[in-house]
Amino acid sequence: MKNSRLLSPFNYKSFEVNNRVVMAPMTRSRAFGNIPNDLMATYYALRADAGLIITEGVSPSKNGLGYPNIPAIYSNEQLAAWRQIADAVHAREGKIFLQLMHTGRIAHELNLPEGGEILGPSAIGAEGEIYTNEGPRPKGIPRAMSKQDIAHTQNEYVQAAKNAIIAGFDGIEIHAANGYLPNQFLNKGSNDRKDEYGGSVENRCRFVLELTQKIAAAIGSDKTGIRISPFGQFNGMILYEDIPQTYSYLVAQLKGLNLAYLHLAKMSDAVPDEFLDELAAIFNGVVIFNGGYGYNLAKAESVLLQSERFLVSIGTPFVSNPDLIKRIELKAELNEVDESTLYTLGEEGYITYPTLENCSSGS
Repeated sequence: MKNSRLLSPFNYKSFEVNNRVVMAPMTRSRAFGNIPNDLMATYYALRADAGLIITEGVSPSKNGLGYPNIPAIYSNEQLAAWRQIADAVHAREGKIFLQLMHTGRIAHELNLPEGGEILGPSAIGAEGEIYTNEGPRPKGIPRAMSKQDIAHTQNEYVQAAKNAIIAGFDGIEIHAANGYLPNQFLNKGSNDRKDEYGGSVENRCRFVLELTQKIAAAIGSDKTGIRISPFGQFNGMILYEDIPQTYSYLVAQLKGLNLAYLHLAKMSDAVPDEFLDELAAIFNGVVIFNGGYGYNLAKAESVLLQSERFLVSIGTPFVSNPDLIKRIELKAELNEVDESTLYTLGEEGYITYPTLENCSSGS
């Protein structure tokens, strides 16, 4: 597959990567005590052949650590640990963005460190349970954020973005998808505020736009990407009638910020491809299409042929195939993923999948 569009270099405006395959952000829950470690450095370095790696979700604050064993970047200890990971990827000539993810109402008190609390746009809990170290528990009810909380949380994001750049990352991605805090402000099912952060399309988009503007001003718009998931219902997000107007407005405003990229996450087969295409046209910059639902390599190639501005992110195949780029090039068979080890601590199912080189040497 040497003539593959996926494997061709990408250079659009100031955004340049070795190929058009992006490793999608994927929670792996290996950060014991919320601190990155050597195991994680090995994991990411093994996948540095991707055109761009986007890390798993990383919390900007104690309040954003709703799941057990997910990493953060608000302390000096966490920052120093992340520097080892960025260095390991760069040593293999890779490029890596750190994804900032605040879980908001998707949390339980047992998963939060001392001093952390569950916050959300409104005091509306998400249905269902969440895993804790004491077993599954119903998700907690968030405290509705005051305007002071909103400003403080945005400032936590800004400092976390600065920390990522200090740690050596090439940029950051704001996780405004999948039912986490920024998405909770966008969605009418989790946001029933009566002030300037709720109600109208413009108001529900305000938190995300303010946040993005502040981060871009702090670290540079060329180092700032954002991920959104129109029509996504993950983590209790509901469908509402003005979703198209909400996201068209949001993307039109983001366009003016000259961001590194827009990452469009297709979280359901029900999401119309035509609408994602419309958003990509509005943005008119680098767009990463997430292939989480139904993207095989042929589909990914067809997406890339639509525009010089497009990249494709791939998730699960990167879990079980650290040398995925080489396998695409050689049309080699892919390792199957062991879903039982996706979120367990330790090496198994994390850095133990064989590469083609391992297979050859072992035969």
